[in-house]
Order: sequence, then C-alpha cells, then structure tokens
Amino acid sequence: MTMRLYTSPDIRNVALAGHAHSGKTTLASAMIFAAGATSRLHTPEEGTTVTDFDEEAISRKHTISTGIAAIEFSKKKINILDTPGLNHFIHDARLCLPAADAMLLTVDGSSGIQVQTEKAWAFAAEFNLPVIFVVTKLDHERTSFTNVVEAIRNRFGRRCCSVESREELVEMIAEDDDALMQEFFESGALSIEHMADGLKKEITNRQVFPILGVSALKDQGIRDLMNFISEYIPSPMDRAHLDTKSAPSIFVFKTLADAFAGRVSFFKVMAGTLRSDGHLMNERTHHDERFAHLSTPFGKQGQEIAELATGDIGVIQKLKETLTGDSLSDKSKPQHWPPVHIPEPAIAFAIVAKTRNDEDRLATGMHKVLEEDPTLRFYRDPQTKDFLIAGNGQQHVEAIVARLRKRYHVDIELRAPKIAYRETIRGEADVQGRHKKQSGGHGQFGDCKIRMEPLARGTHFEFINATFGGSVPKQYVPAVEKGILEAAAHGWLAGYPMVDFKVTLYDGSYHDVDSNEMSFKMAARKAFKAAMAVAKPALLEPVMKVEVHTPVEFAGDLLGDFTSRRGKVAGMDINNGSQSIKATVPMSEMLSYQNDLTAMTQGRASFVMEFDHYDFVPAPQAEKIIAAANHVQINDDE
Repeated sequence: MTMRLYTSPDIRNVALAGHAHSGKTTLASAMIFAAGATSRLHTPEEGTTVTDFDEEAISRKHTISTGIAAIEFSKKKINILDTPGLNHFIHDARLCLPAADAMLLTVDGSSGIQVQTEKAWAFAAEFNLPVIFVVTKLDHERTSFTNVVEAIRNRFGRRCCSVESREELVEMIAEDDDALMQEFFESGALSIEHMADGLKKEITNRQVFPILGVSALKDQGIRDLMNFISEYIPSPMDRAHLDTKSAPSIFVFKTLADAFAGRVSFFKVMAGTLRSDGHLMNERTHHDERFAHLSTPFGKQGQEIAELATGDIGVIQKLKETLTGDSLSDKSKPQHWPPVHIPEPAIAFAIVAKTRNDEDRLATGMHKVLEEDPTLRFYRDPQTKDFLIAGNGQQHVEAIVARLRKRYHVDIELRAPKIAYRETIRGEADVQGRHKKQSGGHGQFGDCKIRMEPLARGTHFEFINATFGGSVPKQYVPAVEKGILEAAAHGWLAGYPMVDFKVTLYDGSYHDVDSNEMSFKMAARKAFKAAMAVAKPALLEPVMKVEVHTPVEFAGDLLGDFTSRRGKVAGMDINNGSQSIKATVPMSEMLSYQNDLTAMTQGRASFVMEFDHYDFVPAPQAEKIIAAANHVQINDDE
C-alpha cells in the first residue's frame, strides 16, 4: 500500500512516553492495527510488533530504542514515536522528542503513576509539548480509571481532566478565553464548534491535559483515542511558525546503523518541502548530501515517497556525514536547529576483547553503535590504559555489549574500571640529586638542588628555574624538568601519576666534559626520590558528583547509604513527591551503585554521575590501595 502525500495541517506527530511496561508498545500496535496497517494486533510478548524490531528489544521484551511508524487514519497522517520507558534507556526518548508535536503519556491502570511517568512529564515540559494522558490496561483486574484520574490530578494539577468530565472541561476551556467565558455565562454551555476549537487551543497551549482510558489488547477505546488525536492534537503548524514555502531544511533526531542498509537517518522536515533526489548541505560538516529514495517510516521497513511536507517525519539511508543532532539545509538558505543537550554518562565499565579477532573488529563495531547512541562514550583511560565504555546504567551498557556481539560479532567482557588514583604531597622538601658515573673515557655528571612543595588541587605541575651564575647551564635545565616529570609519572607510593606539586631548581653544578642532558635527567630523578622521602606523599582519589531522583519514602535509606560510602550530601529538593539528593562520593564506592540503588528502591529511583574533583584518600583505604599495588608490582617483578 502506497501512502499518499499529506500537507502540514493534516500531519500529527505523537510520542508515546511513560514508565516501562505501562503499555506504550502495545498501544502503538493497537493504533497501527486500527488504522489497517497490519492484519492483526501484534504484542511485545510475541516479539512481532512494528516498533520494537531491535533484536535486543525483542529478547528483553521491552523497548530500548524509539521505534517510529506512520499510519493513516481519518484523513490524517499520524507519525507514532514509541519511546523507551526503562530508566537506563529513557534518554533515547528525550533525544527524539524534538520530532513530536504532542505526547501521549501512558499510565498503567493498576500501577498508577511511577517514576518514569514523572520523568516523561518533565520531558514534555522541557520541549513544551502538549500532553494527553492515556490510562492503559483497563481490562486488567484491580484497575480503576477513576482512581488513576484522581492520582494524576493530585500529582500534576487540576488542569489534567478526564474527557468524560464534560462540564468541568467546558468550564476550564471557558475560563481562559473572555469570549467563551461570556458565552458560558449566558447559556451555561459552549457550542460544539466553540468547544472543539477551544479544547484544541487549550491542549496546544498546555493549559489542559486531557485524560483518556483504553484497553489495547481488547481493542477498547483505541479508535476514540485516534479520533481525539486527529481532531485535537496540534499539527506541526499549530505549534511552531514553520515556513512551508521556504527552501527545505531538516533536523536529524535519530540514527540507526543497519548491517545491510548502512546508516539510516530519521528526520523531521523543519521548513519547505523535501523532495526525493534533492540535495541539502550539512550545517556542521558543510558536506552536500543527496536525498535519494525518501521514505516514510514503518518500523524497520519504509514506504518510499516522492516528497515530505513541512513538519512531516521521514527516513533516508546512506547519508555520508550526517549524525544525530545535525541540521541540513539548502545552500541558498542555511538554517540551524539546536540539538538536544546530552548529559554525561552515569557509569563506565572497562571492556576486554576475548580474542585477537574481537580486538580487530572492536573499533568498527563501536563506531557503529556510537552513531546510533550519542549518549555513549568510548575512550581509553590514559593512566590505567583500560578501554572504557560509559553509558546511562549497567543495563544500557550490557545492551550495547549484546548488540556488539549479535550484530557485529564482537565478543567482549565487561569489568569494573580501574580507579584512576593520583599521588601528591602534603609537605615540602629541599634536596639534592647528584649523578656521577665513570666508565672509561667520558663519564656522566649532573648535580641539581630543588625545592618541592604542594599546589592546589587541579594545578597539576609547575616548574621554576631559579638558578643564577650558570650553576646549571641553560641547555640542561629542560633535562631536569623532564627527569622530574618522568619520575612523577610512575609515582612513589603505589605507581600512580603524581600531580599538584611545584619544583624549583635553585642550584647545582656541572662538569665541562662529563655533563650532558642524560646526566641531569638522572640527577633530577634522584632528587625526586629524595624529595618524596620527606615531602609527606599521599594518595588522591576521584570524587564523583551524584544526583539521585527517588520517591520520598526511600530518601532516608539513601542518605544513610551515602554515609556508608564516604559520601557528603550537598543538597536535597522535593518536587511533586519526588526527592532529589545531591552528593559527592568517591568513585571507588560507586562501582556497584546501579544495582544497589535498584535493590534499595525496587527500581523506582534513578541517578546521574559525573567527575567532580580529586581528594585525599583516608589512611585506612590508602593503606589497602598501596599494599595491593605493591603486591601487583612484586608479582610483575617475579
């Protein structure tokens, strides 16, 4: 079946968002079935839904990446964006929301409001999206539409209103419009036409948030919901001043790396009409991209289409230099659409390839998954030499590892990352380093006197040449600095790099024949060792900035847990019944936090974490770290 061309006023872009297992994908399947786009209702349990086609989503039976499907209903084109609701994957929902013009926020009829319900609500506010609440699974036992409506209103405000409550809805619409208020006072009601126009305006302006109920599996309320979408959800033109007559411009909001089709880019047309075989320039790379074989998305399939109007969503294969967040425009009228800000990942793991063949394929495979998921980071720690993969949680990283194995045949193991400890000094030292060696012919001679003192955290290193009278010739001064740095790179206590210290070279001596750069480098190393013996060396550890969002009832336990992890609480806030706790915690104490937090809160809390600063390791922990490092060194020597 070929999809006809739709103009901007007849397009509806809706994102299905909400807590994991609240029925988003089943709802999407029911809508697709009701539109006649599939011959039967598919379910996530079968692994056959249109929007959950990723192999990991099928095996895990929950959405891990936004799936998109375009359907036709009541002379409208509805682009459905089925987003993930699990905490570790909900970042993908946020990345795709610029393509939506409204959010269907699903709430499980038996479980009610959950953590990710609140997070999706916050995302809608961030992107100024109208919200329609959809209470799902009303065919299940122990469900109450009335109770869920009351909970929604208590949590999100009186502007959330069931469409069954016609009288209350009419009053709410009238109170924001003087003309409608006058009509309401005079007649006690609103005309059907004014009611419809007023409701659409209130929804578009985020002044009313309707609540509807459905049972997707029983096909109850689905067509009513779709009619509501067609009539009252804003078109792209209702929400933004998009220029339909301008030169074409698009925003790429999602990328897939298909093993056969190559790079697959999903985009929203932000201006003009995009036609097949057109050319657009990438505003980031200034590369010209050809748009051959435009398609409208339908899960992993696509239906070719000749053109796409302003506000529509499309998909194209094999763009050469275009990634998620890029804007592409006609060269005659460059336009830029701001990408979504991506927070730093919460957790990192060391990865080890199982075989040499896996090592060879790792870089290519990681390049592909990084194209798909811009929230990932892949890098090598310059101190520990570990390859690290960082993501939004352990499940997020594990899903990427599974994708590498299944799709790109790269088998890797996840390990806890080595902690990037540092060494520094607390005290001062005034020492001499003297290197002298005779072995027949020219000998070796270098002599330097240095003062060493601590610097503030983050200063790293400072070297000052304070010699005078040529006690150390100028050509040998860099060798002294280099000798100090080379020795500092291997530390003193446990082999970790030394930071935040200052060295002043203030005197020395040399030999006309036997002195050279190597001699002064060796002298500097001896001076460094002498200084470390008296300058009170100490270990530093990375301290992370952590923010946890949790239901209030778990806050006390989490505060106690932070204390047990040597954490320092920096602040707390309560917002709509959710507690936000900010703290600084040593990284070494956070390696198992993801699983521990899930256990402590029944999976209802989430956290983000990023590096903040280095601080001294307390003596009991420092002794263990030094002992472990010396044990490894002894074994290496053996």
